[in-house]
Amino acid sequence: MERRKFTREFKLEAVRLIKQRGVSYVQASQDLGVHVSQLRDWVKKFADDPEHAFPGHGKDEAGAARDRASQARGHQAEGRARHPKKRS
Repeated sequence: MERRKFTREFKLEAVRLIKQRGVSYVQASQDLGVHVSQLRDWVKKFADDPEHAFPGHGKDEAGAARDRASQARGHQAEGRARHPKKRS
């Protein structure tokens, strides 16, 4: 299973939800589908250095869906290469 990746914007919104709106970690975890410990880590990283927090290369859900579709097409092409159609 591939690790999920989140965009900087997603992480910042999660931090805002907890710190500015007062949503509990547990509630935010359930709403966002992210483990509580991950949310705590994001809040800590943002508190330590807000300017440079989350510099990674996370993908948005649309980008992840495109990657999964592309990967599936690649697997289909591999299957055809291994098992070419027989001609009658």
